[in-house]
Amino acid sequence: MNDRSYTATIEVARAPQDVFNCINAVPKWFKDKGFEGSSTKLNDEFIFCYGDGDHAHYSKQKLVEFIPGKKVVWLITDSKINWIEKNKEEWNNTKVVFELSTKGDKTILHFTHEGLVPELNCYSNTVLGWNMIIKDWLFNFITNGKSI
Repeated sequence: MNDRSYTATIEVARAPQDVFNCINAVPKWFKDKGFEGSSTKLNDEFIFCYGDGDHAHYSKQKLVEFIPGKKVVWLITDSKINWIEKNKEEWNNTKVVFELSTKGDKTILHFTHEGLVPELNCYSNTVLGWNMIIKDWLFNFITNGKSI
């Protein structure tokens, strides 16, 4: 892993397996966005389509690592980031990693988008997006059972 890749961490008062199950219920926390496919077991594939018109974002993910209660890894096999001018496929072959650990009675979710580094054209806006998705949408789904 590139240690300059984007990361985010959230801490929740839920068991690791509960958090793991929430992570894999992608359509429930990626709320009302274009989701197609399945995200519940190894080798599942799914597509996100987010946004409208010229600013739409598309990505196709495959679950390449799936360790219940501990870790999920999505490999981005195809992408088109229409809101940048050059290399709209910057996400291709990057990985989205969710790793779980415990601290007392809390579960720590450490999120990394491996390959999302500051040199990429999409970096700044993608960081804003991931911050909202992980720290708001997913956090609220894990803690309250619904996304914002």
